[in-house]
Amino acid sequence: MTPDPVRLRAFRDLHRAGCFVIPNPWDAGSARALVALGFPALATTSSGFAWTLGARDNRVTLDEALEHFRALSAAVGVPVNGDFEGGFASAPEGVRANVARAVTTGLCGISIEDSTGDPAAPLFDFRLAVERVRAAREAIDTAKNGVLLTGRSEGFLVGRPDLMETIRRLVAFAEAGAECLYAPGLRSKDDFRRIVEAVAPRPVNALVNSDFTTVEELATLGVRRISVGGALARAAWTGFLAAAREIKEHGTFTALGRAVGSSQLEPLFGDRDA
Repeated sequence: MTPDPVRLRAFRDLHRAGCFVIPNPWDAGSARALVALGFPALATTSSGFAWTLGARDNRVTLDEALEHFRALSAAVGVPVNGDFEGGFASAPEGVRANVARAVTTGLCGISIEDSTGDPAAPLFDFRLAVERVRAAREAIDTAKNGVLLTGRSEGFLVGRPDLMETIRRLVAFAEAGAECLYAPGLRSKDDFRRIVEAVAPRPVNALVNSDFTTVEELATLGVRRISVGGALARAAWTGFLAAAREIKEHGTFTALGRAVGSSQLEPLFGDRDA
């Protein structure tokens, strides 16, 4: 499935000015609900999706991720950005081949990160990390479909919170063809400001997975795009676990009495062929 040109243009327009929130659904239902609430674009979440399969984050297969991209892109009429983790490969050649498959799922954007999954060496070597982004760029250019590429540096999430190294990587990712830059795990206003300045005029994505800032604050710092990663999925699981534990441990059902009613949920979804 090739990306919808109308959605592609809308997605690129969102990155040109202002600041927008791109929340992260984990399945078709949560995606449709977010669109019904008025969000103009969505991004997948690797952790939220993995949990729907009963798996840990970073444990889904390439084919499972690709099918998830197809399902979410088909479920909604707004642009969808795909969390493609590390491209499901280490070598640039593998990243190139896998991105080539991913950009045929209907996605309007895709991200590639530099984390290895190895606690002893959690980030790919600088040169290899850059080559992996360049390989993703080449796959998109070959497809000629306009999918927007985001380059992610994960140091602040994997125990390497070095701002200068993060900036060095993001600048290099931009030079290698990443059109949006992303360093999840930042919380300092000054860190956000310095990254925005370092990669300007390329847009910057900020991850907000708790209540440490606001849309207005980040917009003032120059952040263009805000995602929430697996936080909405965690919020849903919080309610689920609290209700289930109450039933198991106390034999009471008060949490169920506070739940949103079907009459409020049903209008969010529409018909499956809509």
